[in-house]
Amino acid sequence: MMYRVLLVDDEPLARNDLRSLLDFRAHGFDICGEAQNGETALAMIQQSPPDVAVIDVNMPGMNGVDLNRMIKQSYPAVQTIMLSSYDDYDYVRDCLKNGSVDYLLKHRLDGETLLALLGKAVREKRAAEAANATKDNGTSSGQSPPFRPEAIRGHIADLVRGKAEAAAELEAIAVRHGMYAKAALYTTAVLQIVPFLLLTESNTDVQTNRMVQQAVDLMQQSLGDVRERTAAYVEEGRIIVLFAFRERSENAAATEAARSMSKLRHALEMYLNLKSIYAVGHVCGSLSKLGASYASAEKALDASAASASFETGSGKREHRVALTIEEQKQLLLAIERLDGQGAQRLIASVFERIRSLPLHSHAVQMIVSELLHIGDKALKKGVPSPSGAAEGDRLPSRSELNWLGSVGELEEWMQSFYGVLLRLLKERHATGTYSRHVSQAIGFILEKYSGSVTLELAASVIGLNASYLSRIFKDETQSTFSEYVNRVRVDAARRLLESGQYSIKQISDQAGFSTHNYFFKVFKEATGMTPQAYCNSLGGGPGTKP
Repeated sequence: MMYRVLLVDDEPLARNDLRSLLDFRAHGFDICGEAQNGETALAMIQQSPPDVAVIDVNMPGMNGVDLNRMIKQSYPAVQTIMLSSYDDYDYVRDCLKNGSVDYLLKHRLDGETLLALLGKAVREKRAAEAANATKDNGTSSGQSPPFRPEAIRGHIADLVRGKAEAAAELEAIAVRHGMYAKAALYTTAVLQIVPFLLLTESNTDVQTNRMVQQAVDLMQQSLGDVRERTAAYVEEGRIIVLFAFRERSENAAATEAARSMSKLRHALEMYLNLKSIYAVGHVCGSLSKLGASYASAEKALDASAASASFETGSGKREHRVALTIEEQKQLLLAIERLDGQGAQRLIASVFERIRSLPLHSHAVQMIVSELLHIGDKALKKGVPSPSGAAEGDRLPSRSELNWLGSVGELEEWMQSFYGVLLRLLKERHATGTYSRHVSQAIGFILEKYSGSVTLELAASVIGLNASYLSRIFKDETQSTFSEYVNRVRVDAARRLLESGQYSIKQISDQAGFSTHNYFFKVFKEATGMTPQAYCNSLGGGPGTKP
């Protein structure tokens, strides 16, 4: 028997690639048609339904997700396989919930994989036909869709997100497939992968979805039959577990749920190296009340996160979920100035406001993610050092975030991250075509320019004769040591002036000039204008204060 296959993709080359992956007829399949969009595919299915439709998710007009939904509503006997050029968990969940055999990325597709998916589609089609045949003399008007764990998980996730009709849909599908049979009590638990946003901050969607799927699969294996206990992904590293109990003791049910969750947490840590926390919701008597049970679990998990607020200058308390504009400006200024102490103070100030929050809270994760993003951007900016990729390898490993136990430990890690980052940036500024000794002298200047910096001090630190260092420094940089120091100080002063945060007197001190008059003299020689005139050229602001 030949099974008919319809190919649906708006790209002719993609359809050609699918055709060429294997000898369809040799394996019992016949390509009965090709469609370049969803509308054409529906018309072809209406005229002559295929056994299997291979559908591209991303098409103009009616996309593959909508087409798949319409096929399952009107032609449930047609099995569908979804393909996409990129991964998106919402698409995956929607397609599988609506009856697709599988969802696969195009770049992973080969002949062996396609044949396996077609075989799976045929098996599911036969199973559906067999189930339909057992009904009373074939009087049913349509086939009952096969049991799909992903579809159940999608309904559970929709229920806890508050989607209308989700409870009724879950109850109906549970009855249809004999799920949670004879259950007297239900409860839910929520498990949070603690550093989820931080671990996935630099991931692709594919990598993140793979991690999520591994976690859910491992939890389900530990829980057992999906018809009795079900794990489902919700969002942002949060997973729900639905428990059904035949016993009528609420205390026994809550105790058993907590015991199972402890085992799940241990399994994730042991096998996937993922740190997690959990909370169990209240016990209820029906599936329709699971939303409230899950809400109570989330409330217990996020009890301290509910007060994630800080006091503003006006005395109001506001939710804090990101760095303020002022904090971003101060951190960027510290990075530009290569000011390790300034960055350290800023980070300490940021963590002071979030230290009382739980490590897994959205506010903590978002703020730390933003700090990491700023640091990564600073490292990538400009010309890389000769060490290339090894530069980033010297930063603290992101995997260490998975084992931190408190916001205080996270602050220590972040301080370490920025400490190494600024050392790398200083080395980058000092390195180049210069010799080792001159690079060391430049590094010393960049480190100490805001204080006392002399040729003699630099030579002493490096271990050279001062006159010898003076000569090679001038030969390689075309500047005397003191001229180079002043250039660094003027650059720092310009950045401070541009920030509009300090008075000219404060800038003179912070940039390392010994006197206010000397600052004016050196600045004008370097820029052609006084600090005040420079401020005026920027449009004035706080930096123009005397």
